[in-house]
Amino acid sequence: MPASADRRELSFDLVADEYERTRPSYPPDLLDVLPLGADAAVLDLGAGTGKLTRVLAARYAEVTAVEPLANMRAMLERVVPGVNALAGSAERIPLDDASVDGVFAAQAFHWFQKDVALPEIARVLRPGGVFAVVWNGPDEERPSPLPHAFRAELDALHEAVAHPWREEPEWEELLRATGFFADVHERTSVVHDHMLDRAGLLDNARSVSWIASREDRDDVVARLGELLPDGTYAIPNRANILWGRKA
Repeated sequence: MPASADRRELSFDLVADEYERTRPSYPPDLLDVLPLGADAAVLDLGAGTGKLTRVLAARYAEVTAVEPLANMRAMLERVVPGVNALAGSAERIPLDDASVDGVFAAQAFHWFQKDVALPEIARVLRPGGVFAVVWNGPDEERPSPLPHAFRAELDALHEAVAHPWREEPEWEELLRATGFFADVHERTSVVHDHMLDRAGLLDNARSVSWIASREDRDDVVARLGELLPDGTYAIPNRANILWGRKA
């Protein structure tokens, strides 16, 4: 976990249901770039409700998920049965040295306290093992179907909150600078659009840390609802991956 003053990441435990229902998954072909075979043992670190865990479980022989928040971890255990789900964090990984071929951080890496987490990730990786950062993000090359007023209000809410990782170097640069990874590959992405109706969009907004952590979150979501007509919206999205091989 990061050393953030407000610990906004803890708010995810309040919205595990909304997170599971409305956050996008990941396309399996995003993993095609990685030099990991079907017999690999991999770790999903900061696994949340298992959005990536279920994709990993369909591809690799052995999958362990580590998630610090109890409600998120309980949801993961329900929706991805059979995966070994452990309490822990990126800064304190409950695995032995050199015990996995791959470590994944999906929609979680920005929360990590990098100076502690990256040595921990290198510790549990076998020689030549892979660390992959995976995330969904908007496809800014295509127009959004969401009303301008709704998007403007979301942007204002987001900008009003401090995000310490904005001051970090690019993640590829960060991985190279550690000395733990000798072979760092630039980000690649695939189109992975996200379909949500009005209720889903509002629950999705409720699931982000900078709304979930607010005491007035119900009022905030109600205000957003006033700006969003009924309908189903195809949100332009891209799934992204960057990765490095342990030196």
